[in-house]
Amino acid sequence: MARHIDILQHPETAIAEASATLAAGLPIGLPTETVYGLAADATNPAAITRIYETKGRPRFNPLICHMSDLAMAERYAIFDPISRKLAEAFWPGPLTLVLPLRPESDIHPLATAGLDTIGIRVPQGFAGDLIRAFGRPLAAPSANTSGKISATSADHVHDDLGERISLILDAGASIVGVESTIVKVEDGEIRMLRPGGLAAEEIERVAGQPLKRKNGASPAIEAPGMLASHYAPGAAVRLDATTILPGEALIRFGRPDIAGVENAVMVLDLSPSGDLSEAAANLFDFMKRADATGAAMIAFSSIPDEGLGEAINDRLRRAAAPRE
Repeated sequence: MARHIDILQHPETAIAEASATLAAGLPIGLPTETVYGLAADATNPAAITRIYETKGRPRFNPLICHMSDLAMAERYAIFDPISRKLAEAFWPGPLTLVLPLRPESDIHPLATAGLDTIGIRVPQGFAGDLIRAFGRPLAAPSANTSGKISATSADHVHDDLGERISLILDAGASIVGVESTIVKVEDGEIRMLRPGGLAAEEIERVAGQPLKRKNGASPAIEAPGMLASHYAPGAAVRLDATTILPGEALIRFGRPDIAGVENAVMVLDLSPSGDLSEAAANLFDFMKRADATGAAMIAFSSIPDEGLGEAINDRLRRAAAPRE
């Protein structure tokens, strides 16, 4: 069973024990401002293998590699001018850049799923301090069983993976609550690979150009979070609900008028005031709470597809997608 360390009360102990665990090639539960990650040494193939095994994650699905700062990132990837501008504006923060790998990089191919590109993020706060102390990048997908709801607290990690890992660092609830936004610059244009905790409008403001979204069929897997079914609870998920059937759980936004609310086994409000940041921070925790009721269906009211609403709706569409 995993040991918990409160990083707010014991930061030095947390860094020392986490560094020792990582050096032994073992993954840890790591808090970041987006969600909790399952982190391991990105240069160690045995450690990366343990991430895939612990999550039950397909090995064709690449991992984001977390760096302490831009200088570390430059040792592993080649930056074009637009990507550098975005890194300088938004790192540390909830932005992942997909970049060409440097030929001399010692990031193991297991972390990149054999691609010649790498997804890099510089996290805020403690995670960056740990990477700096450890001295090597950390591959860190979300700390949950593959395809299931992401973890936004140490308790979430414990409930899902606590018997499969030895250490969970506890920083309380994640501030952002959804994974990072992933973009890739190609031929001077910025492509959105996954909406996330940094709103597209903010990226467009700094870059001075619009983000390109995918059209038509889904592209090949270039980054995490691109599988059709992902972030799914045990219950089925129904979107844009305007009425509730007996036995359903309801998660709503902005207190809309929904018929049959009295039929719901649970009603949760992502943000009664209609604040998308608050809604994003609550999303995965509320999904877990609704799922724990045993309801066969979780119904969601409509959420505006703007700002962080784009990331929320992306997660909900994938949660509602047909499952194998």
